[in-house]
Amino acid sequence: MGNRYRTLWVLVASIATLATSAVAPVQASAVASVSKTFAAAEDVFVSQAEPAKSFATATWLSVCGTGCGSATTGQRIALTRFKITGIPQDAENVKATLDLVSARTTDTTVSVRPVTGAWTEAATTWNTRPALGTPTLSSHTGFTAGRTAKLDVSSAVEGDGTYAFALTGTDATTTVLMSSRESGNRGPKLTVTYAEGTGGEQTDGPLPFTLAGTAALRASAKKVFAHYFTPYPISLDNQAPASDYYARNYLKPEGESGKHAAYGGLLRDRPLGRDPIAGDYAVADLKTEVKQAIAAGLDGFTVDILSVTSAHWTRVQNLIKAAEAVDPGFKIVLMPDMNGLASVDSATLAAAMATLAASKSVYRLADNRLVVAPFKAEGRTAAWWSDWMKTMETTHGIKVALVPCFLDFNKYRDAFASISYGFSNWGNRNPAANASLDTNIDRAHSMGKIWMQPVSVQDERPNQGIFDEAGNTENLRATWRGAIDGKADWVQLTTWNDYSENTQFAPSRNAGWTYLDINAYYLTCYKLGCPKITNDTAYLTHRIQPVAAQPTYTQTKLMKLRTGSTAARDTVEVLTMLTAAGKVSVTIGGTTQTYDAPVGVSAKTFPLKPGAASATITRNSAVIAKVVSPYAISATPYVQDLHYRAASSER
Repeated sequence: MGNRYRTLWVLVASIATLATSAVAPVQASAVASVSKTFAAAEDVFVSQAEPAKSFATATWLSVCGTGCGSATTGQRIALTRFKITGIPQDAENVKATLDLVSARTTDTTVSVRPVTGAWTEAATTWNTRPALGTPTLSSHTGFTAGRTAKLDVSSAVEGDGTYAFALTGTDATTTVLMSSRESGNRGPKLTVTYAEGTGGEQTDGPLPFTLAGTAALRASAKKVFAHYFTPYPISLDNQAPASDYYARNYLKPEGESGKHAAYGGLLRDRPLGRDPIAGDYAVADLKTEVKQAIAAGLDGFTVDILSVTSAHWTRVQNLIKAAEAVDPGFKIVLMPDMNGLASVDSATLAAAMATLAASKSVYRLADNRLVVAPFKAEGRTAAWWSDWMKTMETTHGIKVALVPCFLDFNKYRDAFASISYGFSNWGNRNPAANASLDTNIDRAHSMGKIWMQPVSVQDERPNQGIFDEAGNTENLRATWRGAIDGKADWVQLTTWNDYSENTQFAPSRNAGWTYLDINAYYLTCYKLGCPKITNDTAYLTHRIQPVAAQPTYTQTKLMKLRTGSTAARDTVEVLTMLTAAGKVSVTIGGTTQTYDAPVGVSAKTFPLKPGAASATITRNSAVIAKVVSPYAISATPYVQDLHYRAASSER
């Protein structure tokens, strides 16, 4: 198994350098908010004292506790439903308020909860009332006749969709509210306010198929998260990409005073660049990454928590803040990194996780347990984690669903079984090591646990002198096939943005959106079943040098193939997704070859040669797709660079 080791000394030094050259943020101009109000589509109340009676014609809604009217069976609950439309997917700072007009003046408290069960206005009685979700969304105390009470339900509203709420109380006095049947349009209303996004941060396609909407993807019980690594946000200093910190210090061998010279520079790829922006650029960039992930169909990020005090901790907090602002339905899974947190004690870690858990964007199960998925969980014993979970519950009132991410699942699974909701492992990055992924999934399921399957593209680590042979997109396709065939409960893309290990899915300089586009197809297969190909598309992947090529820079530390990896290879791959069969012409280094590609998804490889690479697909003599790689192949690279480039015919 390929273990992940972080070179934290490099990152700490980098942060120290940045601290002396940070640009003071400029205040951004305010964005005007948009407000839309929706009247209740249905509303009704039910009474425990009259359990078979329907109140569907009543012009009021009653809410009362179990001691209502001095009766132990006098509880009344009100239900209301709204259909929300017209909220753009890139809306920011979405807030939702439930507006209730009181028919009486009472010093009572009403709480609002989500409704999880089915119900209809006409047929619902106390006996047929729906199930209610937890936790309570908000409460309001004190009602004045004719006045509007406002309850914040933002945490339950993610955008367009149908939302149902229950109004409950504990008082013996009845709270009486106007229903939608009351004259004067005074029934319950849901007011949604948001700031319109600029549209420049998010790109949805084009894809070879129609990607399902966010609501449909999230409705699946199968979840797909991407591992977010805080050292590499979009920008480290808010400078132009040609001269920013990545360009000056991470991509050049002589960067950071030459500390990376032995291995030809710290990185081989970087996030897509952008021009300097005004305001809090760090949060703005994280919002962009959240939008990118949503556009790619992801449910959220598993955030690698390296520290509870440093700039990395601040970035974790900002990521959660960004998710809240963009879309609270995009969830952040807390992943304490037990390499970086090796010296942090249990109480300190519990307090830090509890602080983050206050956000509505942090992922919880339906029963309100907080999901915590520690990386290298075996860095602490199962007994340590058990005590930590007790601290979380007794000190902070938080029950934890532990999903340990192991470096060696089979060695530690039994020890952790009694305290874990599910299991995961960090996994491997080459096809040979990913040939039988269903074995671990079956083991987890046989133990009554969910399984979070790692899905990966590739892995090349210049500073560690090691690489895996991914086989173009073969490893990506193999890990997805393992998750799908093995019926994994969740998936973790490893990683979203670890550029030091070159495992990133995020839009980048070397691949653009290509890996996310390919991933979107398999993500859809996993969640909803494989979609119909509606748009002929070709993807081209290759390295920019033969594996054995020697760099011209005086690089003294070269990457070597990881033991047990698929054998190294020098290939250009054409991955096609076609509506019907087509003829593919592939040109590499001036030599052209042709083959017939079938309908659907197909991959074919060709020998890597110095020069340019391209592929053209024709059908009935007409060109239906063409992809030209912008990355030249050289037999004499400047530094050793084994990161697979990727290009799409549709971008």
